[in-house]
Amino acid sequence: MSDVRANAEGPIHAQVAIIGGGPAGLIAAQKLLEAGFSVDLFDSQRSVGRKFLLAGIGGLNLTHSVARPLFDEVFFEGRDWVSRWLDSFDAEALREWASSLGVETFVGTSGRVFPLEKKAAPLLRRWLAHMRSKGLRIHTQHKWVGWSGDELVFENGVSVRADATLLALGGASWPQLGSDAAWVSLLGARGVEIAPLKPANCGFNVAWSEHLRARYSGSPLKPIAINGVQGEAVLTEYGIEGSALYPAVPALREGAPLYLDILPHFTAEEIDAKLATRGSRSLSDFMKRTFKLDGGKLGLVNEFFRGATPTGHSLKNLQIPITTPRPINEVISTAGGIPQAELTPKLELRKLPGIFCAGEMLDWEAPTGGYLLTACFASGVIAAEGMITKLPSRN
Repeated sequence: MSDVRANAEGPIHAQVAIIGGGPAGLIAAQKLLEAGFSVDLFDSQRSVGRKFLLAGIGGLNLTHSVARPLFDEVFFEGRDWVSRWLDSFDAEALREWASSLGVETFVGTSGRVFPLEKKAAPLLRRWLAHMRSKGLRIHTQHKWVGWSGDELVFENGVSVRADATLLALGGASWPQLGSDAAWVSLLGARGVEIAPLKPANCGFNVAWSEHLRARYSGSPLKPIAINGVQGEAVLTEYGIEGSALYPAVPALREGAPLYLDILPHFTAEEIDAKLATRGSRSLSDFMKRTFKLDGGKLGLVNEFFRGATPTGHSLKNLQIPITTPRPINEVISTAGGIPQAELTPKLELRKLPGIFCAGEMLDWEAPTGGYLLTACFASGVIAAEGMITKLPSRN
């Protein structure tokens, strides 16, 4: 329930206003509360943390156990920038933070880190309870729509004057949960340069045959490797999707080819040796019996080698004719946003002093696997550090 009063008496004063109830905004709120500041958090949804809960549907992959500096290698062109955030709050700090809330974590076989319960809701409940005990005021169903002078204005008519503000509104990938990128035009109107938002951690369209689309849509592809990265994917009616694809997305967006290795545990020479024993058997039957192929992998063999004989090289370098990435409003995350040059090292907008930004609003990207979420947390910590330094007094 919101505790913001009506604006009959003028704008509400907030020492710190945080707009956005995702991980970046919430961790910033916690750091500021623990430093003794008064914090009001505004969210457009009926409850805060909805995107965090969505991330937990598959078990809440909080972070990854790979040690730095290897951890930092996944952040593409933003690596140096994100690395500085991680210096303040890295994967180990994230696990310690969860433990401080009474949520223990474990490392899965893939190196990914999960809560023991593998659920987001218990962690979020503990987190919000801790912050409420520190005085956090939460105002739901407050969609920020810009400024009137130096006051923050919300769609419901409420206005707020804040000593410092953090915008943590996400990218454009989940409009139904508030990440609709409406902030792009609001900041752009105030002179902030913004790199165009682009799909990240997304699937790609492929013009499959009607046979493959009808018979193999939804079929998993595992294990496989895509452009040298091993993981999993799935054939879909529109094309291909999955975690093995995500590290390659920045290059694929720029037109790089997608090469799929459907037999990552075999060398090309080993495959050729086995193919030499095929004899008169049908390709489909031979691949099924010799390499234990089924489902989507078998569908791909039939799609690309019907009437032809594959080689070890071709099976390990199967070029998938992708076209365009999936629409931005259905992808996991977005690239683009506010460039580093527009922000101080503590993520304050140079053109709008007192306004800080964090999370997916910034121009960086990362694959899933815990990397994306960890960096969102870290950016919120950095912004909180900047706000603590800037604010003149504490409660």
